[in-house]
Amino acid sequence: MRSARKALLGIGGLLVLWIGWGVYVDRTTERVPSETLGRFDGVEIRRYPRTVLAETTAGDARTAFGRLFRYISGANARREELSMTAPVAVRGTAIPMTAPVRTGSDGGDVTMAFYLPQTYTSETAPTPTDADVRLVVEPPRTVAVRRFSWYATDERVRRERERLREELTRRDLETDGEPALLQYNDPWTPPFMRTNEIEVPVADVPDDRYSDHN
Repeated sequence: MRSARKALLGIGGLLVLWIGWGVYVDRTTERVPSETLGRFDGVEIRRYPRTVLAETTAGDARTAFGRLFRYISGANARREELSMTAPVAVRGTAIPMTAPVRTGSDGGDVTMAFYLPQTYTSETAPTPTDADVRLVVEPPRTVAVRRFSWYATDERVRRERERLREELTRRDLETDGEPALLQYNDPWTPPFMRTNEIEVPVADVPDDRYSDHN
């Protein structure tokens, strides 16, 4: 009985530490600033400013992540370490709106991007030493996002992307680019604390199209 109690206390302590880590990472990780233009039926319309990204395309997500992580860890011309900024964006190559993001196992590629901190511009960001990593300037954009938690499995991504597509169609909002999976947490954050989003650019329309009462 005593050993069982000790085991339960130990598990409880580990759970508290695990949750504490998730809270710490969430509060200390810089996020790309945005303006919320409207919300309806689980969808948020956002406006992002001009941003700078480090981007790479690879046959699978692990390879892409490794390249980008090495870049922010010092694999750049100045050997400078850059702080991690959320979210990490993942896009499939030429993926239609209803398809899930693939990791290359079926022959498709994955484009992954790390957003750089707002203190960097395309001129001041350190140049990658890996030729497969490129710096990209993303102009101001309006996007529709749908948030979900837990692990971003192919099935969850497919389901949430389809729901986003249905809501945009119902509102007669036109998409203006390829969808992306946004992930805000490190691999060690508890699944029930994870934040994921499906994002797709939308054409600029009057603000009243974004309101709940329409």
